[in-house]
Amino acid sequence: MTDYAARRITMVDTQVRPCDVTKFPVIDAMLRVERELFVPREKREAAYIGENVDLGDSRVVLDPRTLGKMLDYLNIQNDELVLDIGVGLGYSSALISRLSEAVVALEDEPGRMAEAEETLARVGADNVVLHCGALAEGAAQHGPYDVIMLQGAVEHMPDNILEQLKDGGRIACIFNEEALGIVKIGHKLNGKVNWRFAFNAAAPVLTGFERHKAFTL
Repeated sequence: MTDYAARRITMVDTQVRPCDVTKFPVIDAMLRVERELFVPREKREAAYIGENVDLGDSRVVLDPRTLGKMLDYLNIQNDELVLDIGVGLGYSSALISRLSEAVVALEDEPGRMAEAEETLARVGADNVVLHCGALAEGAAQHGPYDVIMLQGAVEHMPDNILEQLKDGGRIACIFNEEALGIVKIGHKLNGKVNWRFAFNAAAPVLTGFERHKAFTL
């Protein structure tokens, strides 16, 4: 029988901590949340390797290093409301639920959302609200948000997503720029989001966040 608890410890000690993830709440969440429950059953053996886990339809569970570093940079507080976009089967939302007051978990595929809802209930993440809808629309009716996080890459960030972020709030996502993926952290001040480079990472582009191609005759 696979000892997933031991694998979680190894994941944190060999993938997460060495990448300068230092905040105790993030490390504690990654040690406690059962990552293997949030991937397809046939991929559970691959849940703790240092790679994205493919969910199909160009969707992934972000690798532990990327997810841990993004959470560390965001420094989510226990009185904050978080919008988690493209949650897949819910792993990221389970982590965030341990850091925040509440999470709105946005997913566009009803089957994945139903599975996420079941697993999140199983692990006791009762401060997560699941919302089914287009990823690029966000979930304005539950906002505005202190923090927004995207579980995939973007080529273009729609203005309406940034409008759902509170002034003083933070946003983290992977920008696909040429051949490189770059994680940037945005801070909203006086209605404008200022982005700064954090680290390199890679993920498929989320639906609705593709670059608009110029129309030519």
